Amino acid sequence: MADLIVQRPEGLYCPPGDFYIDPWRPVPRAVITHAHSDHARQGSGHYLASAPAEGVLRTRLGEIDLQTLRYGERVQHHGVTLSLHPAGHVLGSSQVRLEHGGEVWVASGDYKVAADPTCAPFEAVRCDVFITESTFGLPIYRWCPDEEIFADINAWWARNAIHGRASVLTCYSFGKAQRVLSGVDPSIGPIIVHGAVEPLNRAYRAEGVALPETRMVTDVKDKADLRRCLVVCPPGAAASPWVRRFGEAQTAFASGWMQVRGNRRRGGYDRGFVLSDHADWPGLMGAIEATGAQRVIVTHGSVPVMVRHLRERGLQAEAFDTEYGDDAVEGDLQAGQDNA
Repeated sequence: MADLIVQRPEGLYCPPGDFYIDPWRPVPRAVITHAHSDHARQGSGHYLASAPAEGVLRTRLGEIDLQTLRYGERVQHHGVTLSLHPAGHVLGSSQVRLEHGGEVWVASGDYKVAADPTCAPFEAVRCDVFITESTFGLPIYRWCPDEEIFADINAWWARNAIHGRASVLTCYSFGKAQRVLSGVDPSIGPIIVHGAVEPLNRAYRAEGVALPETRMVTDVKDKADLRRCLVVCPPGAAASPWVRRFGEAQTAFASGWMQVRGNRRRGGYDRGFVLSDHADWPGLMGAIEATGAQRVIVTHGSVPVMVRHLRERGLQAEAFDTEYGDDAVEGDLQAGQDNA
């Protein structure tokens, strides 16, 4: 039986359905797992995504021909039954379930299995073939509970506020920023966000996600507020003239990459908080097992390690060569404006 999803120069293609999943080149019909810029790109003729993703997709891509589905809702296209299921990555993130000719394939996009109040939780979908990411596909990546991470972030912010220093917390503008905002203690002081973050906050609030009050720096009249605030911004902003208005400040970076020694130092940050919107090693292994898939296709990340490990577990494992993930690394570890 022919594969339901294959690689093409434009992206991952479903031959019987004649559509692409997260294409990296413009195509006539694109199914989008989520709105991060390495998975959702401009220029395609028609987009299909989950209903909760509509606001963030339109915020990031502008005017597009967008069709939405509720999670679990099924549609048929050229004989392929398609449905979208929560991936737990960011608001509106989806796994794409395809059924055709008696086989079920699931393309997961990016996902995490940890609880997150800013998006629907990951749903394991039974399938014959599972396409998985491997961003943190090494055994060293094992996340601490969110309660511990946010207790550390709040304590850091509170100490800085006592000493009259702003706390500049850098993170990806979409997904990570809103997750950070949902977990911090707003009683410590004012929360100021970068202009790249606030439009996405509005899209989250429009979907009913509870976030604390946030302000733009231009709205702050009391200079004392600038010396005790939490600043949430993309990494590039921390190295720009924009951050100078906060005066003496401590800087930190929230990312799964902070698990590795040296990343904080190379980025020039005072603190690093290990907080990721991707599954860690146990999360990846548990998610794959929960699908019941005997064939697993690995994309972007630690692909050779994951493929080898899955084969040792008796699964039929292989890889797809994709263009996902570059935005994630550039955005977090370097000075990008926006995913890890």
